[in-house]
Amino acid sequence: MNDQVNDAAAPDGRMDRSFPLLVALFVGSGCAALIYEVVWFQLLSLFIGSSSISLGVLLGTFMGGMCLGSLLFPRYVSRRHHPLRVYAYLELSVGAIGLIVLFGMPLLGNVYVSWAGSGVTSMVMRSIVAAICLLPPTIMMGATLPAIARWVETTPRGVSWLGFFYGGNIGGAVLGSLLAGYYLLRVYDVTIATLAALALNVTVALLSLWLAGRIPHEAEDPEAELEAPHGDSWPVYVTIGLSGLTALAAEVIWTRHLSLLFGATVYTFSLILAVFLTGLGVGSSVGAFLARSVANPRIALGTCQLMLCAAISWTAYMATQSLPFWPLDVTLASSPWISLQLDLVRALWAMFPAAFLWGASFPLALAAVAQRNQDPGRLVGGLYAANTLGAIVGSISAGFFLVPLIGSQHSQQVLIILAAMSGLLMWVPVGKASAEWPTARQDAPFMVASTALAIVLAISVQPLPGDFVAFGRFMPTRGGYSEIIYVGEGLTATIAVSREPNGVLSYHNAGKVQASAYPEDMRLQRMLGHLTTLVPENPKSFLVIGCGAGVTAGAVAINPEADRVTIAEIEPLVPGVVSKYFSVENHGVIGNPIVHIAIDDGRHFLLTTDQKFDGITSDPLDPWVKGAAALYTREFWELAKSHLNPGGVVTVFVQLYESTEEAVKSEIATFLEVFPNGAVFANTIEGVGYDVVLLGMADSATIDVDRVQQRLSSPEYAAVADSLQEVGFYSAFDLLSTYAGQPADLAPWLKGAAINRDRNLRLQYLAGMGLNLYEAESIFDNMVAAGIDFPERLFTGTAINLERLARLIEDRQGR
Repeated sequence: MNDQVNDAAAPDGRMDRSFPLLVALFVGSGCAALIYEVVWFQLLSLFIGSSSISLGVLLGTFMGGMCLGSLLFPRYVSRRHHPLRVYAYLELSVGAIGLIVLFGMPLLGNVYVSWAGSGVTSMVMRSIVAAICLLPPTIMMGATLPAIARWVETTPRGVSWLGFFYGGNIGGAVLGSLLAGYYLLRVYDVTIATLAALALNVTVALLSLWLAGRIPHEAEDPEAELEAPHGDSWPVYVTIGLSGLTALAAEVIWTRHLSLLFGATVYTFSLILAVFLTGLGVGSSVGAFLARSVANPRIALGTCQLMLCAAISWTAYMATQSLPFWPLDVTLASSPWISLQLDLVRALWAMFPAAFLWGASFPLALAAVAQRNQDPGRLVGGLYAANTLGAIVGSISAGFFLVPLIGSQHSQQVLIILAAMSGLLMWVPVGKASAEWPTARQDAPFMVASTALAIVLAISVQPLPGDFVAFGRFMPTRGGYSEIIYVGEGLTATIAVSREPNGVLSYHNAGKVQASAYPEDMRLQRMLGHLTTLVPENPKSFLVIGCGAGVTAGAVAINPEADRVTIAEIEPLVPGVVSKYFSVENHGVIGNPIVHIAIDDGRHFLLTTDQKFDGITSDPLDPWVKGAAALYTREFWELAKSHLNPGGVVTVFVQLYESTEEAVKSEIATFLEVFPNGAVFANTIEGVGYDVVLLGMADSATIDVDRVQQRLSSPEYAAVADSLQEVGFYSAFDLLSTYAGQPADLAPWLKGAAINRDRNLRLQYLAGMGLNLYEAESIFDNMVAAGIDFPERLFTGTAINLERLARLIEDRQGR
């Protein structure tokens, strides 16, 4: 660290020669940073939850660290140090801390679980955990651009190099997003992904040190007086801050819209992020090129922001009014990779123009404020911090306030107006610059016309089509048939309720039907709820993860022996919708006095509660939805098992449709590894596979057939018996004869199944490949191909009842 550098000296010829290697440094750095971001968010979400509050804390902390790094670096790191050596040490620090976070996070998670409460206490603890894990490495990441900035001159041509470096960094981020989402975490796990990112950090650091040794510099006096930023530069800082705000707010909104269109898989989120970053990177490179030659960078920056009004309007139209209506049948794709190619084209078509303009704005802003004899580190750090601070405000305000309170239509209208304001600010004459610009009178017509156009573009943004919210990627083939009677945009999801001409209601989430009043769906949800309460010896306290249409929770809550039912629901909108539209199907569950609603994701609720339950069940969840796989891991089932009272049970739904056989095997094998005495019960349609229910018990308990039948025959259980009869189960024997196997029966079929663990969340990658597949029949046939033997150790009761049940099980197999 004793090498010295001339702050203002990086001759153009020398920069030209080293340019490819310097860009390569930033590509590697950006790639590593995105891999870390994906890994850290995945790991931290397992502990502090995947609710909107948790994700807001994570995103705010991550970007806050970047902002702090860009601000603090030029103030606390001397200009005498060689920029490339400083850059190398920053990369090594990120890698070292990333390794510490990987192995230290579980310990910190245990501390959080021990201390986390609810409400304000929970938020404070989440923030502390996120800060400990994310602030140290992200501060280092945020310092890298200001560090390398001291390699260039503070002139428009000099700072234009930084635009290329910024573009290279974003290009690396694109690679990191795709590498993490499509390969490292799909094939390996978080450990391998972290080590890959660490290898990139080390490679970048070594290359940087090698360059520093080959290109020495002489330093000027570090105490030499440098010019402070001019007082007329503040509009540029405001504009680039607003640019960051509109960019991240729009990304939040468009990710929600496009995930409805593509399916909310982990691949979709990686793809959307990669496309958005690609636009930023290409735009930054073009902006850097323009910054070298444009006569007035401020006007160029303002023009970019004004053009964003049209670009935001374009994406708003494409994402909700055009792309969903393209005549496409996604089920016809011969491979999931074909679907991904189609999604890539559609995402580029919709988002690239706006992302390009946001990317071009940053180098133009650098050129607009650059003056000779400034500290380039402080110049870049200040602008980067302003942009990042705006991004924090944008992402949090869009997710927490704008969309839930005024909807995505009005939120995008606000963003268009903000983009217009940020652009017009560049035409406001301030300080010395006013002498170079046309008079205010000459500018007035242009500013009025721009304002009017922005208003027209904002008004043109249309509300979300109800059919699109309900059917998402299936809108061209299924939309238009049902009446959409409710659409709501909440903190975490966009939901809808539809009514078909025959009066059947459906609850939609993630762009698909999640629950309906159709017999097959009602039967599944009633099976889940009633198996959970009929099997335990003392059915008193229950937990239902996910409310959905409330049918599962309603089946649990009508049990006459139950005295407390807790529903853990992540989306605050859902209980109110359920109570209004599905009160008949769910037996008025939301108004039941024994029912308590906890607005939290189920995993976080279980981690932070000391309650014990006689039964835990989950309303149908699609494992391909990003984040849902955390509710199917071995660690989660062990957590659920630890919260059971003696004789308690856990039930969960596994869908066979919209899935792959590998994903179904993973779900069942993981569950049965934790519950070796568990069993599978099938919900079939005329003998054809549709979905199944897994049932596991806390200990070596059995299912007492006599007790279940006695309960259903008693007057106290009349409501339960009626509920089962509505879906075709007229006795305990009808319900229990849906038995489809135990571990011994399924062992040959499950051989080689991937166990879903916290460290890999393998299920979300397996299931994500099958969201457009309908192979339920073949999956079920393969599962039961070896035949099902009557499980004498699972069922107990009188000989006559066991014989009757065994005969019914054989009849269901056609034997």
